[in-house]
Amino acid sequence: MPKQFLRRFLPDHHFIQNHQHLRFLGTLLHDPNLLHLNRRSVAGGFSVGLFVAFVPIPFQMVLAAFIAILIRVNLPLSVILVWLTNPLTMPPLFFFAYKVGAWILNRPPRKIQFEPTLHWLTEKLGAIWEPFLLGCFLLALGSALLGNILVRLTWRFVVVRNWKARQKKRVTETV
Repeated sequence: MPKQFLRRFLPDHHFIQNHQHLRFLGTLLHDPNLLHLNRRSVAGGFSVGLFVAFVPIPFQMVLAAFIAILIRVNLPLSVILVWLTNPLTMPPLFFFAYKVGAWILNRPPRKIQFEPTLHWLTEKLGAIWEPFLLGCFLLALGSALLGNILVRLTWRFVVVRNWKARQKKRVTETV
C-alpha cells in the first residue's frame, strides 16, 4: 500500500509537533490531516508542493507549509516536493517556463544572458517578466493537477490490487 511506502520516509507527528523551530505555529500543527496519510491528504500535499515549486520566489518551503496548513493537506510532502526546483533544476525549468509563456503570448523568445546582479534584474527581467510568470503559473497549475491525478490513480490502483489479493487469498484458504 502507498501508505506504508510513504511512512518510511516521512517524520512522525510527534517530531513535527515538538520541533523547536515550529513551536511558533502552536496548535496549528495538531491538525491530524497535516500528517495523515490518506489519498486526499497525500494528493493535496503533492499538489501544493508541485504548485509552489514553480513559484519563482525565495523561501518556497515556507509558502508550501503555510498553504498546506491552510488547506489541511500533508505538510511534509508539500515541503519536500518544493525541492523539485533546486539550484540544479531551477535554471532549465524556469527557462522552459519562459519558453512556454512566450509561446502562449505569441512572442519570440529573447536571447538573454542571465547575470546574478541588480542591474540585470532591473534591466533585463523587465523585458521577460510577463512570459516568464505566465509560464511559471501554467506549469505550476499543470504539474499540481497532474500530480494530484497521478497520486489518486496510483493510490486507487494499489488499494484495488490489495483487495483482489486478499479476496483471492480468502478463496484459496476456504477451498
